[in-house]
Amino acid sequence: MRVQNAAVKPFDVTRLEDEVRDVVQQRQPPVQAVDYTPRTTAPPVPEYVSHREDVTEIGKLSAEAIVKEYEATAKEIEAMGEFVKEMVQRCEQLTASSAAMLKDIKLTAMRYRKEGKRMFNEIESCSTTTDEVRKLCESFRDRVVTKASEGAT
Repeated sequence: MRVQNAAVKPFDVTRLEDEVRDVVQQRQPPVQAVDYTPRTTAPPVPEYVSHREDVTEIGKLSAEAIVKEYEATAKEIEAMGEFVKEMVQRCEQLTASSAAMLKDIKLTAMRYRKEGKRMFNEIESCSTTTDEVRKLCESFRDRVVTKASEGAT
């Protein structure tokens, strides 16, 4: 035996229809009317092409579409060329600054060699002077010893 709960009401289709109708009437229509805008003319084909007289409209449109894609690609290639041109200019600037740096490097190396030669000559001169002073001191000492031994005898 089935016992129905008094709190649960049976499904009422008319009530559902009324609710749907109310919701639909409250909402704006999902599609808004669009003002008519006249069609603009398509951009002209590049100046290096022109239509032949015996071509159908579909052939003309297809040819236009293709040549426009090729033209857009050609413009991208030209833009890439400009980028490469800028890179070449930067390389030329780098080459010029590198030449100046190499000149500075050679001058610096030449100055170091000149300073090395000066130091070499200075050291040899000091060595010669030191040797002369040493010989002079030995000679003086020998004279002092000789004079001292002559005076003792």
